[in-house]
Amino acid sequence: MSAPAIDRAQGAAHTHNQVSKKKQSARSKERWGTVGRYVLLLLMFVISVGPFILQLSNAFKGPYENIYAFPPQLIPQDPTFENFAEVSRNIPILSYTWHSLYVAVLMVVTNIIFATMAGYALAVMKFRGKVIIIALILSTLLLPGEVTLTSQYLTIKSLGLADTLVGVFLPTAVTAINVLLMWTATRAIPLAILDAATIDGANTFQRLRYVVWPNVKGMAAVVGLMSFIQAWDDFLWPLVVLSSPEKYTLTVGMQYLSSSFGTNPRVVAAGTIVALIPIVILFAFTQKFFFRGVESGGVKG
Repeated sequence: MSAPAIDRAQGAAHTHNQVSKKKQSARSKERWGTVGRYVLLLLMFVISVGPFILQLSNAFKGPYENIYAFPPQLIPQDPTFENFAEVSRNIPILSYTWHSLYVAVLMVVTNIIFATMAGYALAVMKFRGKVIIIALILSTLLLPGEVTLTSQYLTIKSLGLADTLVGVFLPTAVTAINVLLMWTATRAIPLAILDAATIDGANTFQRLRYVVWPNVKGMAAVVGLMSFIQAWDDFLWPLVVLSSPEKYTLTVGMQYLSSSFGTNPRVVAAGTIVALIPIVILFAFTQKFFFRGVESGGVKG
């Protein structure tokens, strides 16, 4: 074999080796990237779901099992429902659950209706001061809820709604964040479609019903789910408004349970699981609508 041929063969072999090394390096990086993603996913799972699993385990543990052992024993040695029975004996759990459900359903309905109407008005209608109104709505998101607590209570008291479930629900009948969500969803609808509906003789409510609503109902599902969770988990405002124990919501009742059984975390854990079950069930049945609403645009193809 001539010298040039030998050089070409060596060059080809060298090039092949370099390409092979690059492929191996790329596969190695991809492998380590996959491992890193799974490790991060596992870490996030432990952080987010770990406390719930631990509380669920403690709720079924008997009085002689150590709930402070490390590493924690997640499977109870002698599972018992006595902690749940203790919860039902000390607080009217069904009554408190009904009160929370009543407030949450009202909040879902009013937020979907009023936030959709307000979002439509801000996105489509033209009127003076619209920019100022949007700026005021945005500014309310910067204020913590405790800042307006006193003024809200004085308003509810002046209306004669103190110590009532309507007084618990009324300040959150429509929230700024939900209005902004529906405003964003409505803005994605081309104005040409709304103008065409107007030319065809549709009035405002017909445009809302037949044009706007089919395109924003995904975001409305998000608003409804977030409103339900907010109402169900709210603690401070019901505690301020309600003074009669028989009218407590579930979260306020759980605080009473915690103060009464501070020395028995197993009962507190059982009460926490009882309060959490409706949220878990609701999200399990509505998660597809929630994620579809988050991902959907203004107009569906």
